Amino acid sequence: MNGKWWTKDWWVSEYNYHEEVVKDLRLPQKIEIHDATLRDGEQTPGVVFSKEDKVRIAELLAEVGVDRIEAGMPAVSKDDAQAIEEIAKRNLGPKIMVFCRAMREDVDRAVDCGADGIVLEAPSGYPKLKYQFASKWTEESLTEAVINTISYAKEKGLFVNYFPFDTTRAELPFLKRLLTNVTTQAKPDSVTVVDTTGSITPTAMRYLVRQVRETIDLPLEVHTHNDFGLGTATTFAAVEEGVQVVHSCINGLGERTGNTALEEIALGLRLLYGLELPKFNFQKLSELSQEVQRMSGKTLAQNKPVVGLLPFTREIGLGMKVLEDYPTAVFPFMPDFVGQKMKIVMGKKSGKESVLMKLEAAGLNADEKKVQEIVARTKAAGIAKGNWLEDEEFLVIARQVLDR
Repeated sequence: MNGKWWTKDWWVSEYNYHEEVVKDLRLPQKIEIHDATLRDGEQTPGVVFSKEDKVRIAELLAEVGVDRIEAGMPAVSKDDAQAIEEIAKRNLGPKIMVFCRAMREDVDRAVDCGADGIVLEAPSGYPKLKYQFASKWTEESLTEAVINTISYAKEKGLFVNYFPFDTTRAELPFLKRLLTNVTTQAKPDSVTVVDTTGSITPTAMRYLVRQVRETIDLPLEVHTHNDFGLGTATTFAAVEEGVQVVHSCINGLGERTGNTALEEIALGLRLLYGLELPKFNFQKLSELSQEVQRMSGKTLAQNKPVVGLLPFTREIGLGMKVLEDYPTAVFPFMPDFVGQKMKIVMGKKSGKESVLMKLEAAGLNADEKKVQEIVARTKAAGIAKGNWLEDEEFLVIARQVLDR
């Protein structure tokens, strides 16, 4: 086992590590995960986390091993501020960040909550500045407000991540002027490339990150949305250009189509890129996902990568036996590596191997003729039901055949 693409826990494509593939990558020496579930995730329509929910989610995130928790936005409500304060008091381990506008009052709220740092949002995208904030910001007033707020937050001892949202729709000359002026006059600790509308391709993301990196000499972060189903891919593209912090939300929660999913990003960074996440507990991902589904009221699609019901559910009979001996011949990573279990289900696609496996698990034996009859009846029942059979339904069929 080579330890990169093939271990006891996973088997991914070796081409990910081919010399011709990796020679142009600028992967960071260290990668960190910033989870925004308690802020951006709660912006999912219909999601309202209670104070108790937020504290519990923060505890679970700490157990999983994220590096930073974006605990909310104190200005939203008194309850939000109290939840952030309670999370900060617990000293869970990850750095506690809060979301702030370019206003000193928001910085004061962050300090009052005991936060370690702020994510300072201000627009940079052309559509936002022309149509949404035209009456509020000019280039000069925007730059001045950001500089003043960052400087004030640094005076208060806070870590500052500058978050020029809608970065991927900013006009490049303007973006370069904005970033140059802000970072030379205010000294934030990092800058995020923000794909607010999920509308950039992976190739274009790499280009944009290069442009930002050539403009400023600061650690870069990335925050993406999933409007074209590319949130994970564009985050990885940014990492390929040296971005050091990735933003995510549990289960891909977030506005519209959601944010990059924590579980997908963490797994990909480790397995597909070989980046070390020494504190990350992959085995906790399923528990974390299920808890957040319960608290949010948002049930995942069954085929959701990593934490859905179907990634490790197998109905097709062909190759069923290999699952017992060499599961990674079928799956890219082991179910238990992410806290899941393999599930063999019976139905239209079942075959002899799967019937024998189910019979053995139930302590039942059958000769060849009866096995074939059980297969036929199982297929017919699956077709009639229009779904797979629960184990109890399959065993009823099996016993009917065996008891004749």
